[in-house]
Amino acid sequence: MATQSFAGTVNAPDFPASVEWLNTDRPLSMADLRGKVVVMDFWTYC
Repeated sequence: MATQSFAGTVNAPDFPASVEWLNTDRPLSMADLRGKVVVMDFWTYC
């Protein structure tokens, strides 16, 4: 079975400026996270 690499073919969009961040002293950007393992948890109040 052939494997296909998608590394570097699609860039994630940057976070909107209006995003509220928890446990950080400043907003983050994709450039800040480049080369790091990131776990994101998306949740809302219902």
